[in-house]
Amino acid sequence: MKKLLSILFIISTISSFCQTGTKKITLEDIYKNRKFSSRGVSGLNSMKDGEHYCQLKKDSLNVYEYATGKFTQTLVTSKKLIPAGDTSPISMGSYSFSMDESKILFPTHEEAIYRHSSRANYYFYDLVTGNLTLLSKNGKQRLATFSPDGTKIAFVRDNNIYMVDLSTGKEQQITTDGKINEIINGATDWVYEEEFGFSQAFFWSPDSKKIAYYRFDESKVKEYQLAFYGDLYPRQDKYKYPKAGEDNSKINIFVWNVESGKSSNIDIGQEQDIYIPRVKWTEDPNVLAFYRMNRHQNKLELLLADAGSGTSHNIYAEENKTYIEINDHWHFLKNKSGFLITSEKDGFRHIYLYTMEGKPIRQLTSGKWEVTDIAGIDEMNNKLYYVSTEVSPLERNVYTIGMDGKNKTCLAPKKGFNVPEFSSKCIYFINRWSDINTPSFTTVNKSDGAELRIIQDNAKLKETINDYGFGKAEFFTFRTHDGMELNGWMLKPADFDPLKKYPVLFTIYGGPGSQTVMNLWGMVSSYSQLFAQNGIIVVSMDNRGTGARGEEFKKCTYLQLGKYETLDQIEAAKYLGSLAFVDKDRIGMWGWSFGGYMTLSCMTIGADYFKLGVAVAPVTNWKYYDNIYTERFMQTPKENPQGYESNSPINHAAELKGKLLLIHGMADDNVHTQNSYDFVTALTAANKQFEMQFYPNSNHGIYAGKNTTFHLYTRMMEFILKNL
Repeated sequence: MKKLLSILFIISTISSFCQTGTKKITLEDIYKNRKFSSRGVSGLNSMKDGEHYCQLKKDSLNVYEYATGKFTQTLVTSKKLIPAGDTSPISMGSYSFSMDESKILFPTHEEAIYRHSSRANYYFYDLVTGNLTLLSKNGKQRLATFSPDGTKIAFVRDNNIYMVDLSTGKEQQITTDGKINEIINGATDWVYEEEFGFSQAFFWSPDSKKIAYYRFDESKVKEYQLAFYGDLYPRQDKYKYPKAGEDNSKINIFVWNVESGKSSNIDIGQEQDIYIPRVKWTEDPNVLAFYRMNRHQNKLELLLADAGSGTSHNIYAEENKTYIEINDHWHFLKNKSGFLITSEKDGFRHIYLYTMEGKPIRQLTSGKWEVTDIAGIDEMNNKLYYVSTEVSPLERNVYTIGMDGKNKTCLAPKKGFNVPEFSSKCIYFINRWSDINTPSFTTVNKSDGAELRIIQDNAKLKETINDYGFGKAEFFTFRTHDGMELNGWMLKPADFDPLKKYPVLFTIYGGPGSQTVMNLWGMVSSYSQLFAQNGIIVVSMDNRGTGARGEEFKKCTYLQLGKYETLDQIEAAKYLGSLAFVDKDRIGMWGWSFGGYMTLSCMTIGADYFKLGVAVAPVTNWKYYDNIYTERFMQTPKENPQGYESNSPINHAAELKGKLLLIHGMADDNVHTQNSYDFVTALTAANKQFEMQFYPNSNHGIYAGKNTTFHLYTRMMEFILKNL
């Protein structure tokens, strides 16, 4: 009780810094009432005509005109989505159309598996007949997907692929050898889902006559065990998790023929210790494309395969002295004349056009800036739409360029961050704009950039943040001792007095290719605003290894993950400590995941400069993390032992000087609590005192159970306000 009263006194004392008359930000406002959440435009899909879009409202699915916003029709209401024998409608939380837009698929009673995966009961609604039908009565399904002709739906259940003929309702099992923790058909294993960013591993051919699919044999991948509490005996869940240097699943790619019921094995090469990070049908229904990548992830090949015979041949190859990252910026042109890819091979990510034989046609974009997305392709008018950092690595702007590499035009030049979503046929795009101090502003634009109308301006949120006295973040740059210029933002208290000295709190991520310093709403959270309102300067800085500044800046951390990142954050602390209004003896840091790792590194290696740290779900030695991510940047522990051990906070635990709070979810399937446990062991051996908070049954996001998120942020806030 005395401790609680002491904390409340500290909070109330620091709060006296807040601007008189301004409403005080509370954790309840942030995490329970969601008072500062911006409104977006959700549940929206372009219709195939390119002139209309479909949007999910509370109890109906409606169609509107892009140009005017005029309502044209309601496709279905919740009243029509009541299963036979029930009295309540199914969930309309998400939906997908058949290609001809005559049927809609709805997942209901979803339950999460991992970060990107879930299982559900699927229903499909026929817009012609008005019938609602349960897809399968034999258990929940995963990844249910219409065939392009809309006559069938394929899905995964219990690691096998199934298909339902919608005209007869007949369910057909396509694979039979699926087995939990051994064989997976049509879905990915844990590490592919987490690191290659996809969970669906089956793909309909354009003519609906074939299904290409992955088969993962994970029988030799080592297991990790998670305990879940609440019953008399904890439940033990095991799953396959390949740590750095350990065995991966063996991969096969098959093509199943709908008519014959037979599968052909695609030739992916003799080497088994490889990755197949992407598979996609070309516009030819008999030709399958796939990426093949070596274990070190520094050699990428694009192969085409005959879907009948399985024979394959290489049409594109790229090698890098460090690593190559996988993305979805590869597109086969509908006229079958070639394909588009992005690559960093000239030092910055740009767009390239090739023939279907793999011969280079031209580099479409170039310069010391990065293409971050291919947003739309208009083959009829030979135009390409993309997003880039040409103005600044802190900004994103929308551009169009001809397929001949000419006539480049900026469509969204307003300073800030633009996120476009193009309609079918690229007639219009919905643009979500914001800057670091302005909530998102969503408009409908013509493909030439002309703004037609506003569909969300977040006016209410703007009023709210004004009432609560949200501060304005400022960007800053500084140079390290060796001349490297780094970008950051700084949030000062609203009543900032340059004659006073303020504590500083770093909010950090810092991982490869990431950014926390962008001219984008959300970079400065309402949680950061709370600390600023309580007299703390909040700062974030992008160290070497982060994104949007070219390959050299990003990949200089290769084989030494965490070394230069930590040195840069220490330099930032030294720089800020030299400013007249900063108390150099009260500089702290908090971060989650890679940010948690960075916090521990700065609290140990940078112990003279950081007096407080909160590390949430941190990696403490990269040998404990998964192999696809870790080996991309570090190779294996056997190949690079010095890189692993010298950059492990565990081996620097004895250097800790400041106040440390360590937090972890005890059911974290991503960054295992093993990381924190071993760091605790090292701290204990070094006789270093610290505080810790563990949350049973919570994964990497730490939100399982009643009140968990609120409790977590309360714990961090009280620790920071008390000790900083």
